[in-house]
Amino acid sequence: MTVAQGAAAAEPLRLLTTTQMRRAERIAMAEGVLGLSLMEAAGRAVAESVQRRFPPCSVLVVCGPGANGGDGFVVARRLAEAGFAVRVATIGDTAKRPPDAETMAQKWSGPAPAWSPSDLEDAALIVDGVFGAGLARHLSGAAAAFAEAANRTTARVVSIDAPSGLNADSGQVDGVCVQADLTVTFARKRPGHLLPPGRDLSGEVEAADIGVSDAAIAKAVADASDPIAPDLFENGPGLWRRAVAAPMRSAHKYARGHLGCLCGPAHRTGAARLAARSGLRIGAGAATLLCPPEAVPIVAAHETAVMIEPIADTEAMTAWAQQRRAAALVLGPAAGVGAATRELVEAALQLRVPCVLDADALTSFEDVSADLFGAIRKAAAPVALTPHAGEFARLFPSIDVASEGRIAAAARASSLSGALVVFKGPDTIVADGAGRAAINASAPPTLATAGSGDVLAGMIGGLLAQGSSAFEATCAAVWLHGVAAAHFGPGLIAEDLPDLIPGALRAL
Repeated sequence: MTVAQGAAAAEPLRLLTTTQMRRAERIAMAEGVLGLSLMEAAGRAVAESVQRRFPPCSVLVVCGPGANGGDGFVVARRLAEAGFAVRVATIGDTAKRPPDAETMAQKWSGPAPAWSPSDLEDAALIVDGVFGAGLARHLSGAAAAFAEAANRTTARVVSIDAPSGLNADSGQVDGVCVQADLTVTFARKRPGHLLPPGRDLSGEVEAADIGVSDAAIAKAVADASDPIAPDLFENGPGLWRRAVAAPMRSAHKYARGHLGCLCGPAHRTGAARLAARSGLRIGAGAATLLCPPEAVPIVAAHETAVMIEPIADTEAMTAWAQQRRAAALVLGPAAGVGAATRELVEAALQLRVPCVLDADALTSFEDVSADLFGAIRKAAAPVALTPHAGEFARLFPSIDVASEGRIAAAARASSLSGALVVFKGPDTIVADGAGRAAINASAPPTLATAGSGDVLAGMIGGLLAQGSSAFEATCAAVWLHGVAAAHFGPGLIAEDLPDLIPGALRAL
């Protein structure tokens, strides 16, 4: 049973760190759930997942010395009962098995010799039960040899909880790691199932209900001792669908929000045009490009649905925003780096209008980030910062992403700046200062193309203009951005993205 099918469906998108999951299991056992029952349920879930995907075949189940190995023995027993030709091999000191794992080993009626490379020769399917999500060191000895050998075979690989060798909190690998086709984890996914390279190493990930209640999970998450943001989610419609505004039948264009996008000089108008068009496509009722006077003819030659306003200075921008009742502003895409952009950003932050600050609006504050953060904290409306890794390093030099990890880094950046932070990358993280964070896994590698970030900034601005709450609007834009790109496939360029947004919205 998957999370979406079981009792845990209340929060299917919540992620649990390995510490939180262990804590939830302890709480469940304190409430009367037997550890043996949890292990039996875990093994049964893996076996049922295998049966749904594969016909009876030759299976090698490799069991490690801990609880993950105990799960493996349950998988072996269940698959044998279902007609699979099952063999079991062990890795590690079997004398040190925990009691529950030893009980499950005793229930296996066949042999369980120490693993050797020859065990893989006839296996059509390998079940990796060596080490699960709790591993925090590199594989060595027989475990490393197994991972290397399994990765060289043509057999399909199913990992229990996490591929052996993967840090399930960070998604990182120290040394070698099993490459899984399917990973069956328990109760909720772990962050490392979504963070590269763990996202690719885990293959398809299924989270199975093993009897750890929502109440036990809530208690485990409420413990604030974890260094990773406690309210951690996988980004998806279940997280934000109800909070993202939908137009009323009686709505007119300005009721759906007027988005303003600051445009760069005449030779750099494309980025802002991408943002404005994307804001319209995601549902803003109107969009205006705020252009330097010399850029107006260039923009006018390209735009039809997007309006154009000459803006010579901060006073003109302020007057336009007040007269046209701007509902959100996007500043930064190809705006230029320097004092002029800083002044426009600081003026915008005084307007009581949600702002999305991207690209040059971030780099312009490289050496004076405290000034930006001070202005954000005084702002009367939400602010979203959308840095990629280079911009993040320039804006937050005190945060060591390599040592802290992207989730904790994004959460700390949000707390430091007072803004919502969209830490862009293949695993874009959205974090707010309240301890919420979401990892996005919808983005295909084709989004690594010039201008795609400008489209995302416009999408966030377009949803904010419609009155959607900041965290949910931003998560929605990030997810839809990825889905739109995935629908297109290879050959994607940023100009394709705005017109793909309606299809992504229809998919909801």
